[in-house]
Amino acid sequence: MAQKREHNVSGARTGPSLKSLTYSADHNPLLEQNAIEIKKRKVQTGIREEFTGDGGTRISAIHEIIEKDETEFVKVFADGVKAAFGLSRTAYRVFQLVLQKYQDEPMVGGYADSVYLAWFNGGLSGVDVGMTDRTFQTGLRELLSKNFLAPRQPNVFWVNPSLFFKGNRVLFVREYVKRESAQQKKRAALEQAGQQLLIE
Repeated sequence: MAQKREHNVSGARTGPSLKSLTYSADHNPLLEQNAIEIKKRKVQTGIREEFTGDGGTRISAIHEIIEKDETEFVKVFADGVKAAFGLSRTAYRVFQLVLQKYQDEPMVGGYADSVYLAWFNGGLSGVDVGMTDRTFQTGLRELLSKNFLAPRQPNVFWVNPSLFFKGNRVLFVREYVKRESAQQKKRAALEQAGQQLLIE
């Protein structure tokens, strides 16, 4: 099993002395998972093997770990979810409110599975939140349509545990896939047609 390499590169701009490098003629040390400390974040790189129906695929992975205080953490989490799901400004505001309410829900078995959202006395749970009932309902409908919440009982909603949690780590994964050219698509279609003829 490959060993994980860790480096502290506080002097990253200067780097190692080129006159006293340690050489590795028979083994590429960069094939092992490695991590670099940069101020309040860590960057790890590696190659991941993913097996699909038509064979395996090698995926280059760059994993960045960034430390945030509690306030920054909640904001980064909400911003990441907003971007990933294309939330409207209204839905994003309601998501932040629901997230705050969720933090107050008692945990059972290590997590809270639902949240109480009642609108009365001109606010959420009777507290003014700077929006109207109609605006709140508009945002709530979008969260329901995008599977953030599901109705459980009147004013009580199941939460998607991937989007509502009380942990201290979150991972946003953005995978980039190279689009096939027209020529590659044509070649794949011809190969598939040839295979169909052989089967028949």
